Amino acid sequence: MNTHLSILNEIKAGNYKVLARVLTLIENDIKPSDSILRDLDSKIDIPVLGITGPPGAGKSTLVNAITNHFSAANKRIAILAIDPTSPFNFGSLLGDRIRMANQFNNPNVFIRSLATRGALGGISAKTIEMVDVLKASNFDLILIETVGVGQSEVEIAGLADKTVVVLVPESGDEVQNIKSGLMEIADCFVINKADRAGADTFANNLKKIVHQGTKTIPILKTVADKNIGIAELCNWLIKPHLRDNSRSVFLFAEKAWKIIQHDKMRIIDKKRLREKIQAALKKDNFNIYRFADEFMRNG
Repeated sequence: MNTHLSILNEIKAGNYKVLARVLTLIENDIKPSDSILRDLDSKIDIPVLGITGPPGAGKSTLVNAITNHFSAANKRIAILAIDPTSPFNFGSLLGDRIRMANQFNNPNVFIRSLATRGALGGISAKTIEMVDVLKASNFDLILIETVGVGQSEVEIAGLADKTVVVLVPESGDEVQNIKSGLMEIADCFVINKADRAGADTFANNLKKIVHQGTKTIPILKTVADKNIGIAELCNWLIKPHLRDNSRSVFLFAEKAWKIIQHDKMRIIDKKRLREKIQAALKKDNFNIYRFADEFMRNG
């Protein structure tokens, strides 16, 4: 049997150590990651849930509460944290990180952080590849946590079957973004820290905006660190989600676009690019667009 096929069998059997190694190979483009990816079934039907929202909305605390809920029901959960400031990647010592500490020893939970690599909205070709590998394992649920920075989190919709946008009562500025992009990707709005002042007023304002749209978007209130509203949210998360075929085609095309883009860019030697730019800048008639044309033709 080919080595990469036996690796895939280990992943399917839920071997976390092999899974972690493979995700590292994929993240760094190390063989046999290319062969493993090409033997994946990309249409495996494991629910992928996207959790996005502005910094400070309590996404990690919410993910922790959701994980506790499903883990208690003996569900196997994978968490991919793409927010570069997330406690999952052991950055600064935050309350969220302390709250998540018990998950690292939970046999039903697999946690992985991923650098954004400068991709818009934190979603890169690497994210797509890593989610597809997680789908090849025996998880019941995959959670993707990413930071929301305006409209850029729209890209998470291409990965997730359902996207939850987390806001807090003070999220007045984010409401403006809802009109210009978030509405298109949100399948559910969660107002976290709903025990704070102004939560009901904010929820009512949000409902008015949501009702202007063409689809019904639930608005749920939670206090994640006190486990309030989590059961209702989790019940909504596991409801079957019908997605029309034309949207699936669009989303698969977007994923293919990112994978092709990543593959094409791999041949660009950045060191050589800088050297050529350094030489070209000495010419009086330097033009970045003509330079790019020339570089693509001749390298």
